[in-house]
Amino acid sequence: MKNTLTAILLLGTLVASYAQKISAEQIQKHIYFLASDELKGRGTATDDEKKAADYIAKKFKEYKLESIGGNNSYFYTFNFKKKKSPHDTATSDMPELKGINVVGFLNKKAAKTIVIGAHYDHLGLGHDHNSLDPVPEGKIHNGADDNASGTSGVLELARYFSSSKFNAYNILFICFSGEELGLLGSKKWTEKPSYPMEKIYYMINMDMIGRLNDSTKKIVIYGVGTSNHWVPIIDSLGKLSSFSIKKDSAGIGPSDQTSFYLQDKPVLHFFTGQHSDYHKPSDDADKINYKGEVAVLEFIVKVIESTAKQPEMKFQKTASSQENKVSFKVTMGIMPDYTFEGKGVKIDGVTPNKPADKAGLQKNDIITKLGEYPVNNVQDYMKALSKFNKGDTTDVIINRSGKEIIVKVTF
Repeated sequence: MKNTLTAILLLGTLVASYAQKISAEQIQKHIYFLASDELKGRGTATDDEKKAADYIAKKFKEYKLESIGGNNSYFYTFNFKKKKSPHDTATSDMPELKGINVVGFLNKKAAKTIVIGAHYDHLGLGHDHNSLDPVPEGKIHNGADDNASGTSGVLELARYFSSSKFNAYNILFICFSGEELGLLGSKKWTEKPSYPMEKIYYMINMDMIGRLNDSTKKIVIYGVGTSNHWVPIIDSLGKLSSFSIKKDSAGIGPSDQTSFYLQDKPVLHFFTGQHSDYHKPSDDADKINYKGEVAVLEFIVKVIESTAKQPEMKFQKTASSQENKVSFKVTMGIMPDYTFEGKGVKIDGVTPNKPADKAGLQKNDIITKLGEYPVNNVQDYMKALSKFNKGDTTDVIINRSGKEIIVKVTF
């Protein structure tokens, strides 16, 4: 009897220990399902996206999260209309569609609530004019990094905190639909939330956290200027980690943290960097760095735990990123390397048959001037690009392997 009791206690200890560790096995399980061909790219408002939503809701229930999406379910539904193309503004003649956010609440009976979120939609079969594949229509865009990686992060943190003794905050876990079509799900939820906005302390967003480079260990953290405590916390934890951390202060950026920032909430957005598979059918589960994602999630846990030891975190407005204020009539067809810290815009990928490709631009070229406009960073590049019209030809100055080259680009 004594031996049996000892074995039971040991088993309980092992189960508790496993429950309170971030699991690469669990992350891999989630991503391989969410980024499988069965889900056909999780296009917004498709039956395939609904399969992903059902999977997320099932996991939320398994982790004992309360269902507060609406109507006693995990699902928060919203209506929207697609644009015919990214440059169109009129949607009146388009059919109304329904997106689904998945919302679960971990009630720790705390005074404050934080949000941990990620979008789970992707590009589906490439019909929405946002793929970087030269002929995308009909191809499955599995979106393993973008953003099955972030979604799996939400699920794994939900599992972790549901079994953790950490009780400084209640935690609202939200997986958003419609991010790829313009942050639709997070905008709809923050405008008409299913949980009181005034009770939300801050928001953590994860978008593309699955491709940590084992050599550079570089992560980008956006939104560090949105509260007075973010930078000291991140700098302190960064010194104890193996990460090379690039900080960006802006609260407005190209993912769902923006919607919460616009509601005057401190935000952070975690990102492991751009890659050549971004928005292409080749963004598959076998390319994810699973141990790397574990490290990112462990860092996020430490950030959250550290905030609980700080005085009240005050919201701060930041300078808005200019790329969210300008409109574009043209594109060069490059993918910037957002982790690059030098002067200019480093090219991480070139789309075939687009202006950059036709002009001979290559991966790792660094754009330093676009026409008459100096390019010191991505914001400068976006502002410069907005000055051109279709059919314009201009000089582009690039740095290639230390040598300055001038090429002509026709939009």
